[in-house]
Amino acid sequence: MAYRSGTYVAFHARGTSDPTASDMKYYRTLTMWHEHDAIDFRLIDSHEKAASVRDRSTRLRLRTVLSERLRNSKNMVLIVTEDTRLDADWVPFEIAYAVDTCAIPIIAAYPHYDYIQAPAELSPLWPGALADRIRTNTARVIHVPFKREPLKDAISQFSHDSMPSSSLSYYSHEAYASFGIPTSAVR
Repeated sequence: MAYRSGTYVAFHARGTSDPTASDMKYYRTLTMWHEHDAIDFRLIDSHEKAASVRDRSTRLRLRTVLSERLRNSKNMVLIVTEDTRLDADWVPFEIAYAVDTCAIPIIAAYPHYDYIQAPAELSPLWPGALADRIRTNTARVIHVPFKREPLKDAISQFSHDSMPSSSLSYYSHEAYASFGIPTSAVR
């Protein structure tokens, strides 16, 4: 049985390793927060806990490594932007494996939002694999803005042992106030 302590981060890489040309920049932000001494943000990165892959790796090798990383994860942060739904390759696989095989919660993080109180309104951004699992309520998802405090709280709070209550979970006005996020920015 895998030791499940890591957070798996999924994002649409747009077929490039250039972080400025894809949603990889948000993954890099998470790792920067973790590495910065003056920032209180802890991330046990599942991508660093398993074998590495190279761009030239075969699809089977990539699938094997991604599956191992997911099995060693307590949760998944899914970075959701306008491009995420366009990924027809790895993001759908990662979502399906995380939910259907590993039974881990998804922390859907939206970079262009300050505050989320109606996650169903964000459905046009969801890749089909996520939309299907939300519709059937098979995924347990907390929807948060891509902001340090809500992400920190969700990563520490939700795991395979402590799931969000539904597929459309979100933080209350009081939670946002405790994060220092003004509730007047409702979206």
